[in-house]
Amino acid sequence: MKNIKGKISVIIPAYNEAGIIEGSLNETIRVFNDFGCKYELIVVDDGSSDDTFKSALKVSRQHSNIIVKQLKTNRGKGRALKVGFRQCSGDYVVFLDADMELHPAQLQTFFDIMRLDEADVVIGSKRHPNSRLNYPLQRKIISSVYFFLIKIFFGLPIRDTQTGLKLFKYEVLQRVFPRILVKAFGYDLEILVNVHQLGYRIAEAPIVLDTQRYGRIGMDSIWITWQDTMAVWYRAYILRYYDRFDYRRRKRG
Repeated sequence: MKNIKGKISVIIPAYNEAGIIEGSLNETIRVFNDFGCKYELIVVDDGSSDDTFKSALKVSRQHSNIIVKQLKTNRGKGRALKVGFRQCSGDYVVFLDADMELHPAQLQTFFDIMRLDEADVVIGSKRHPNSRLNYPLQRKIISSVYFFLIKIFFGLPIRDTQTGLKLFKYEVLQRVFPRILVKAFGYDLEILVNVHQLGYRIAEAPIVLDTQRYGRIGMDSIWITWQDTMAVWYRAYILRYYDRFDYRRRKRG
């Protein structure tokens, strides 16, 4: 990868992706080999009920830089990412969804933006003016409503917290992950709230989003996301949990 010195750790959480995980991993390997950088892929099977774990292991046996972990039960994407981070040995950490709706080739742009903007974190944004999107109207409406709610409740200097493709400097997540309590859908928001509160610089990157699977988002998922969101708000602004986190750690130390 141009202009990048150091190793990249790519965390790929997966849940019931047996039908696509081999193809996704092989495509990601091809992309990073073309980049010409040092990298590792860390797949975390989040308690799948299909053969996701076996399929990922099959690919890993052919590549020494693929690590596969398995959660015995479905714990949520946030938990899977946290488990994956414990395996990271890179200077940079990428969150990449297994479904390949956001192709990893876009990461060259993310690294360029990180360098030019001197950012610590670069997140994909559906609301970036240069983004190209192909996804259902229902998801567009939900995304827009959630954006305005996040703006009202948190005032973050970003326009999209939920896009799955994200790039971090390792040391950022090293400080942030111990603070994270959300295990399900609100983990993106909780991570970015803490990144912002710790004073790290966040930049947004345009994305190309091509939704292949048009399953509807259920009311259960929307309700859980909203509960997680309000829990993060309560911890941040009522309990001041994140503000006191470093103090408590220093006191224990």
